[in-house]
Amino acid sequence: MDGHGAEVTDGTASTEQRTRRPRPTRRGVPRGAALALLAVPVVFLGWFFVWPVTAIVGLGLAPDGEVELRVLTRALTDPSVRSVAWFTLWQAVVSTALTLVVAIPGAYALSRQEFPGRRALQAAVTVPFVLPTVVVGSAFLALLGPRSPVNAALVAVLGEAAPTLDLRRTVTAILLAHVFFNYAVVVRTVGGLWSMLDPRLEDAARVLGASRWRTFREVSLPLLSPAIAASAAIVFLFTFTSFGVVLILGGPGRATIEVEIHRATTQLLDLPLASTLALLQLVAVLSALAVYGRLTRRAQQQRLVAAARTRRPPRTRGERWFLGANLAVIAVLVLSPLAVLVERSFVTATGYGLDNWRRLLVDDPGSVLAVPAGEAVRNSLLFGVSATLVALVVGGLAATAATVGRGWVTGTVDRALMVPLGTSAVTVGFGFLIALDRPLDLRGSPLLVPLAQALIATPFVVRTLLPVLRSIDQRLRDAAAVLGASPFRVWREVDLPIIGRAVLVAAGFSFAIAVGEFGATVFVARANLPTMPVAIFRLLGRPGVANFGQAMAMSTLLAAITAAALLAIDRLRVGSIGRF
Repeated sequence: MDGHGAEVTDGTASTEQRTRRPRPTRRGVPRGAALALLAVPVVFLGWFFVWPVTAIVGLGLAPDGEVELRVLTRALTDPSVRSVAWFTLWQAVVSTALTLVVAIPGAYALSRQEFPGRRALQAAVTVPFVLPTVVVGSAFLALLGPRSPVNAALVAVLGEAAPTLDLRRTVTAILLAHVFFNYAVVVRTVGGLWSMLDPRLEDAARVLGASRWRTFREVSLPLLSPAIAASAAIVFLFTFTSFGVVLILGGPGRATIEVEIHRATTQLLDLPLASTLALLQLVAVLSALAVYGRLTRRAQQQRLVAAARTRRPPRTRGERWFLGANLAVIAVLVLSPLAVLVERSFVTATGYGLDNWRRLLVDDPGSVLAVPAGEAVRNSLLFGVSATLVALVVGGLAATAATVGRGWVTGTVDRALMVPLGTSAVTVGFGFLIALDRPLDLRGSPLLVPLAQALIATPFVVRTLLPVLRSIDQRLRDAAAVLGASPFRVWREVDLPIIGRAVLVAAGFSFAIAVGEFGATVFVARANLPTMPVAIFRLLGRPGVANFGQAMAMSTLLAAITAAALLAIDRLRVGSIGRF
């Protein structure tokens, strides 16, 4: 999946859940009201997701109106398809395992150990997760290429005879980028739960003579297992659907299903193959989402304590060494790619300078882009704001309907809005071009870009607003109604002030996701209206120091924009609302 996106919780339960208080419900709300609220989300999901995906899959598997099983058989028995499916599976499994091994110790360090700068560092490790995949690919191209700081250090130590380390176009580069990308998922999910496990359980085991390892294995690990498994499921989902990272860093023979769908539609024009691969990926995504939802609910049923009661400064030499080792891992794995990205943005053919940044502001006749690079920045911001507004409306209505309504309808729509996160963005983007000619012909319209971005951002809005809406005490609404307030006035004067910050958090998430979306946007963006991720991809696809430097500068700017949105979210959120 491009663009990262899926609900990534911190494994914590809300105050309402921890005290076992029954969920407040809106009494007297007719079922028709909930269904009316669902009208816009249902139309949006049906028109801009179900119909395009169904159309593109149907066109591939039933070109004459009837499903041809031999199309499926041909694709599934093709050795190249099996090779792509196998590579997608094993790299996702290995990426998930590596991420867990590296990030679980970091989760403990950031959640249970108190040290200066902990909150800032916790925010910093989350930045890679919201970075566009194109930016991550650019950062690792700079970090792992022949002109990387590692090679410079080797030359400084060994001289000109030093070997050149070039990990571009290798599986190693893909795995490292996936760990970089998903480190925050495990740290926030597992660390969020770990920070609120009652420390008296561990203390009791130590008093009875258990070692630290045995205490972790027999006390902490069973309690953390739902959060660990949930984070593993979501990391597997992200790496299984990886697109931008593999497209940029992977070499020949290293294509995930998502990349192969892109190749089948844009280069081979083989719709049957693309449709079969899209169905395979959809089955895997739905399975991962089902496992993730079940495990997250298990994590929320535990008895927790306030996080402030569990953290303490490292006391022993071993604890200090443990903290130092994890800080070193964070510096090397998380911070160094971003630092190299910034450094490469100032490298020119004659040394260090601002030429790459100047090209973002002026019209460069030699640029591979159809428009000045500055217009790509403007397009991304305009499309991002538009997508955010659409996502807030659709997601807000869906969250409100899920709060006021009961039954399978609201629950089904709530879960259905999560599916676009794991569906092939390439399939969605190509489906837009194939299917959106009725009732309005939107093919070729610039509106497709914010609509595609809003489709990915809407689930984040729902997941941010839903817990807040469900936590509002129904007695506040009842009191306002008794005093004569209409339903709209109750919403305006009771609900809206309470959820105001959550709305801003949802807007921040939506904007960060929209400006970095690549998989669908690369299909629907017009040549004269590229977004920043599309422009970066085009620059990286052409040789030359100037093109590479301009791609690094634009990647740095895009990283700064998404990081600013994340920092704003951290300032606005209250408690665990809007937290990864």
